[in-house]
This record gives sequence, C-alpha cells and structure tokens, in this order.
Amino acid sequence: MYAALLAHIARYVALTPAETQAVSARFTCQTVPRKAHLFEAGQPCPGNYFVLQGCLRLYFVTEKGVEHITRFALENWWLTDYVSFLSQQPSALGIQAVEPTTVAVLSYQNQEALLAQVPALERYFRLLLQRTAAADQNRWMFQLRDSTEERYWHFSRSFPGFVQRVPQYMLASYLGCTPEFLSKVRAKANSGKATPGLAPKGGIS
Repeated sequence: MYAALLAHIARYVALTPAETQAVSARFTCQTVPRKAHLFEAGQPCPGNYFVLQGCLRLYFVTEKGVEHITRFALENWWLTDYVSFLSQQPSALGIQAVEPTTVAVLSYQNQEALLAQVPALERYFRLLLQRTAAADQNRWMFQLRDSTEERYWHFSRSFPGFVQRVPQYMLASYLGCTPEFLSKVRAKANSGKATPGLAPKGGIS
C-alpha cells in the first residue's frame, strides 16, 4: 500500500527493515472523491499528507469570497498546513481534492512518535522542508518580478502534467490572475505567438 511512500523516503535516507515496518504502521490510508475536503478552514489540520494517487490543492478564501490557491500536490508530493498541523489549532486554509485522490496520512501524534522511533526521518523531513522553502522563495520572487505570461510559461514547462490536470480557474488562482486573462495567455501560447525568449527561471512547487 505504501510502496510509493517508502520509495520516496529511500531517495533521501536508508531505513532498516524494522524501521520500514515502523513507518508503515504509523500511516493510515484515506481516499476522497473529487471536490471533497481533507479538512476545511476553521478546523485543525489533522495530518501531513503524502499523495499516492490524485491531486490536492491548499487554499484560503478572503472575506470577499475570493479563493487563493497557495500550493498543489500531485503523486509523490507532501501537503499540509504546517501552521495548523504543528500547533493543532484551527486552520485558515483548507485542503481539497482536485480529482479523486488517495493519500497516506501521518497524524501529528504519529509523526512525533515516528521521528523519535526512526531518527533517520528527521533528516528526511529536513531535506523536504529545505526544498519546499527554496521553491517558495523562487515562487514569490517570480510572483513579484515576472508577468503573468512569464509565470505561466515557467509553470507549464516545469510541470507540463499539471496544466492538463488542473482546471483553468484553479491555475489562474495559483498564478495570481483572472481565468479570462489566463485563457488569453494560453490561446497565445497554443497559436505559437507567445513572447519569445520566455524560459524557466527556477523551481516552483
């Protein structure tokens, strides 16, 4: 059941057979249909989620009812609201399935117990958080520096599978533009009239 998760961990750290068994014992598996929530704003974030199959989004809604997507997660990606997960306080965000999704769930209590039981996982999660922090730094730099067209080109070239799986209005929310504007950018790209010289400038997660 957790073969993909264990393979992902093995990319960063080596576990003994006993440690591998301990990891499998601490996770639970959850499957949710499209548009279902793992949790909603106002609820504590109950888990750290590893996507086995499907796609998730982390988002919040402003007082005016405008949705803003802060992160997506496909297969072999982790997703959680760390502020709520670590504090076990109500979250300002929610995690929703963009498509039917199966996740491996690690609760806060199980994560703390597992880190004590398998010290190598401290390094695993540290390396993941470092990569996430670097990706977030790049993303916000692009958000402030680059045009919407440049951000779209970077995203589509870095994650081509995403563009086909994520609805346009969600991609527009993530890129910080309207669906109508993004539609014009995509039409321009598909017609071969996109601005030349636009290329990826780093990673986005």
